[in-house]
Amino acid sequence: MRQPKKIRLKNFGLYISLSLYLLFRWGQPAAAGQSPLTLRQAIDHALKQSPQAAIARADNQEATSAAAIARSQLLPHLSFTEDISRGDDPVYAFGTRLRQGQFTQADFALDALNHPPSIGNFSTRFSGSWTAFDCFKTKREIRTADLLRESASLSAKAVDQQIVLHVVEAYQSVLYAQRAIDVAQHEQETASALLTSAQAHVKAGLAVESDQMSAEVNVASRMQDLIAAQGELELAWAQLREAMGVPDLKASELKPIEPHTFPQLLLEEEIATAAKTRPDLTALAQTQSAQASAVGAAKSSFGPSVNAYGNWEEDQRSLGSSGGNNWVAGVQVSIDILPVRKRAQFAQATAAKQKIDAQLSASQQHVRLEVSQAHIHRKTAELSLTTARAAMDQSAEGLRIIKNRYGAGLATITDLLRAEDAERQSHSSYWHAVYGNAMAYAQLLYATGTLTPAAAEDLQ
Repeated sequence: MRQPKKIRLKNFGLYISLSLYLLFRWGQPAAAGQSPLTLRQAIDHALKQSPQAAIARADNQEATSAAAIARSQLLPHLSFTEDISRGDDPVYAFGTRLRQGQFTQADFALDALNHPPSIGNFSTRFSGSWTAFDCFKTKREIRTADLLRESASLSAKAVDQQIVLHVVEAYQSVLYAQRAIDVAQHEQETASALLTSAQAHVKAGLAVESDQMSAEVNVASRMQDLIAAQGELELAWAQLREAMGVPDLKASELKPIEPHTFPQLLLEEEIATAAKTRPDLTALAQTQSAQASAVGAAKSSFGPSVNAYGNWEEDQRSLGSSGGNNWVAGVQVSIDILPVRKRAQFAQATAAKQKIDAQLSASQQHVRLEVSQAHIHRKTAELSLTTARAAMDQSAEGLRIIKNRYGAGLATITDLLRAEDAERQSHSSYWHAVYGNAMAYAQLLYATGTLTPAAAEDLQ
C-alpha cells in the first residue's frame, strides 16, 4: 500500500515542475531588452493612430472647408468662356454677323436673311456677378459655418479624451494583471511552503496523510490561479494594442502599479469645472449658436436681394481675324413673392434649433450626473483602498500566527489553508482597490473634461 503513495508523490512533483517550466516560458516578456512602454507613450500612439481620432480630424477638416466655402460667397463670381460654333440658323447667322461687326448692306437681302450661308464664330467671354445685399443672409451663413467649425474642433478634443480614457483603462489593466501574477506567484510559493511543512509533520507523525493531500491540492489550485493570471495578462495586452491602434505591439514589463493619493475637490467645484471645460458640452453649445444663426439666415432669405452683374464678349470669324466686342453691366433687384420653399426651410431650421436646445439641456443634466457619480466612485475607491490595505496587513499577521500554531500542533491543516486563502484574497482585493482607485480618478478627470495626456501621467 506504500508504493502507490510514492508514485503519486513523484507524479505530483513532476506535474508541478513541468507546470512551472511552461509557465516560466509563457510568462517571458516578448520585448525583453526594450525600454518599458510608458503611459504617455501609449496615449501619444493612440492619438496618432486611432481610427476614431482620424475620423474626428476628418470631420474637423470638413467643417473648416465648409466655413471657407461659406465665406467665398462674399467675393464676386468671375468666369471665362471660350466658345467655338458654326451654323446656318437665320437668327444665329444674323446675330453672329452683328456681334462680329461684319454686317453689310448685302446681308439685308431677303434670300440672305432667309437662307444665310453657314458662318463660324470664335467667342471669348468674361462674365461676373456679385451679391451686393441679401438682408445679411450670407453674413449669417458664414457665422453658422464658423460656429460649426469650432464645434467640430471641440468634438475632436472630446474624442481625444475618450481615447485617453480608453488607453488609461487598458494600460492600468496590464499593470493590474502584472501585479496579479506577482500575487499568484507569492501564493504559489506560500502553498509550496505549506506543503513542505505538511510533509514534515506527516513524517514526524504530527499529522495525518490527509493533511499532506490537502496541501497538495492547495498547491495545484494556486498553480491554476497563476496560469489564469498569465492568461489575463495576455488579454490585457490585447486590449492595450486595440486601444493604441498598434496591433503588432510587443508585450514588455511595465513599471509596476503603485498606490496613489489624488487631490480632492468639492462636488460643486467639479461640476462647475465640467460645465466650463467639457469639450463635448461646449461643442454642443457652439452647435446651438450655429443653429440660431441658421434660423436667422433662413429668415433673411425672405427679404430682397441686390445683385450686380457684368459681361464682356469678343466675337471673331476665325482665330486671329478682326471682329467685334461688346459689354453689358447692370444691377438686379429680386424679391420672392411666393416663398413656399423658404417657409418650409425656415420651419425646418426652427425645429432643428428647438431640438439642439433640448439636447443641450439634457446633456448638461447628464454631465452633472456623470460628475456626481465619478465623485462618489472616487471617494468610495479611496476608502476601499484604505480598508483593503488594513485587511491585507491583518491577513498576513493572521497567517503568520496560524503557521506558528500549526508548527506547534495547535492548529489543523484546515485552519492553515483557510488563513492562506484569506491572505490570498486580501492581496488580490488590495491591488484591485489600487487599480480601482486610479481608474476612479481617471474617470473623474474625464467627467470634468480635464483628462489630458499630461494629466494622465499622474496615474502611473
